[in-house]
Amino acid sequence: MSDLQKTFSIVKPDAVATGKAGKILAHLEGEGFRIVALRMTRLSQSQAEGFYAVHRERPFFGSLVKFMTEGPVIVMALEREDAVKKLREVMGATNPANAADGTIRKLYAESIERNSIHGSDAPETAADELKYFFTSIELNQL
Repeated sequence: MSDLQKTFSIVKPDAVATGKAGKILAHLEGEGFRIVALRMTRLSQSQAEGFYAVHRERPFFGSLVKFMTEGPVIVMALEREDAVKKLREVMGATNPANAADGTIRKLYAESIERNSIHGSDAPETAADELKYFFTSIELNQL
């Protein structure tokens, strides 16, 4: 039996704008994730640039920042056994056309960029991303 692990996720502006956020949250809970912390917010340009700094040199960086600041997002801390790996499976491939049936991106994403959800890709990334949006008090309140 492995230990509980926290990971970070964002319901992106496309999913919030089209009213899919509740379905995505229910999907995550149905997959055994416990929502530890959650907040609806709107990313500023500098917040989005900082969060996605790892992609700064990539050609899609500008459009990604523009997209992520176009409307409200839901940032959340999720917990379950093997949370990082399991969230990646539940989200599906970045390109919804390649995502497995029943995954969040297959069900709700519009395109490779407007793909409804972000999830940390490694435990180290999750730790950094969680700290970017939540205080230690928020993450350990329960």
